[in-house]
Amino acid sequence: MKKLFVASALAIATLSVSPMLAAPAFAQAKGVAVADVRVAAARSNAFTTASQQIETTYKAQIDQQNTRAQTLQAEVNVLIAKYNEEAKKTPQNQAALQAAGKAVQDKRQAASTELSQIGAPVELAIAYVEDQISVRMNEAIKAAMTAKKVDLLLNPDAVLARENNVDITDAVVTELNRILPNVSIAVPAGYQPGQLVQQRNQQLIDAARAAQGTPAAPAPAGSAPTTR
Repeated sequence: MKKLFVASALAIATLSVSPMLAAPAFAQAKGVAVADVRVAAARSNAFTTASQQIETTYKAQIDQQNTRAQTLQAEVNVLIAKYNEEAKKTPQNQAALQAAGKAVQDKRQAASTELSQIGAPVELAIAYVEDQISVRMNEAIKAAMTAKKVDLLLNPDAVLARENNVDITDAVVTELNRILPNVSIAVPAGYQPGQLVQQRNQQLIDAARAAQGTPAAPAPAGSAPTTR
């Protein structure tokens, strides 16, 4: 099974934290720190436990995918060997060489499609776990910033140089573990990756509009109710 990794957490964190990254805020900031949101999500108890549960619950699919991947790779290797044999011939038969090359490409594409289909339930469960963590990430970030007396938080990728003591990623993990000790791996019917983040974003937009006296936008047709 490929390494589980949180990719969507940064999106929701950036959405509501980004106003603090404006130039005037930077100039006035008294406490500045950095945190890697994706690393924090991946280190959280919720994600670690869910990853273990996924590996157990979807063991059959994972084993099938791994076994099939080995078989398909062996078949690809045979086609690569045939291509190499054609490439060594003198003179080369360009038609045969191109056909051998196309056979390799077609086989690789078909193998990728087949493996993706086998692993689709696993990938969907991972996406659901990531989504649940993502919608609570801002809460954890703000709590960590308060605890560490930080009023400006930066992505490590945006920093040229820093001391280790300005990294509060571990503090974000601590707050995330407190706020969200566990998540579900039971994917709801009709769930689409990123759905919870989109729903949370819409809630924030609607709340902002309500505060300004602007009517909330109608929910997209067929959208599922939020779980939080």
